[in-house]
Amino acid sequence: MKRADRVLKASSGVVRETEPASSSLRSACLHTAVCAIRSLHAELMLYPKPGLVSPVDNGSHSDMDADLFMRSLFALRHYFKHMAQAGTQALPFDVLKELGLQAERRMLAATGGINTHRGAIFSLGILCAAAGYCHAQSLPLTPDNLRTVIRRQWGTALTDHARPSVAKLSNGIRVSHLYAVHGARAEGAQAFPAVFEIGLPRLLQSFAAGRDTSSAQIDTLFSLMAQMSDTNIYHRGGADGAALVRLAAQDFMQMGGSAYPDWRATALACHHLFVSRDLSPGGAADMLSASWLVYQLAPAIA
Repeated sequence: MKRADRVLKASSGVVRETEPASSSLRSACLHTAVCAIRSLHAELMLYPKPGLVSPVDNGSHSDMDADLFMRSLFALRHYFKHMAQAGTQALPFDVLKELGLQAERRMLAATGGINTHRGAIFSLGILCAAAGYCHAQSLPLTPDNLRTVIRRQWGTALTDHARPSVAKLSNGIRVSHLYAVHGARAEGAQAFPAVFEIGLPRLLQSFAAGRDTSSAQIDTLFSLMAQMSDTNIYHRGGADGAALVRLAAQDFMQMGGSAYPDWRATALACHHLFVSRDLSPGGAADMLSASWLVYQLAPAIA
């Protein structure tokens, strides 16, 4: 199938995935997808993380549990490979968007209509496409190259995607308009500053200080909560809820994060506070997963 035919199919709501001819590219796309699934699984297993679903409890979510997230992950197992493959062919954003919509439908079918990973489908999907492009162009898989590819290949389309019609406003977009904060689409339009300017640097800093993987991920989550605007929080708790989350996370990091001897008890108290207020920093969790994906994909920084 020619590239022009693929674009035409995308506009009709159907995308047919084709694997790269090179065995090395096929392997690279599969590795990228495995890293994406591992990133989402790592975020799910992390504990204690305030208000979020884990194998220990459901956090602030009465309609979700860890088993539901695992079913969602299984439904997405091919999606990230398809996004990486699309990136190797430098396909336009319309194709990436349709692949994402198809993945959302598979997720919702697997979860009975519950949104477990919509934000991750978008953010990790774009990162996988950027990784595929880097592999196809023999570009070193560095954070700078990934971000540059996102901006150059799909930046204009991502900016347009961040300004949807009023008739198609999701909860996140409505919150963005109401409180003048950035959601997942705006993150994409700016090539994910929460990942490249907050999450990834915090991961590297914690590892450099001798933290283990789970501790470094906790530090990263709290740093993201302390600095980014999370539309999930605004949707559930408004401006007051967002202020509470930001201050709690800032206090945790000012105490030293996971370097503080009693950090687990502090994080657990924060978890119980968030659950009591029905707060869940799902956007920060997505950016943690995305940060961990970039860390895995860029071996030179590990």
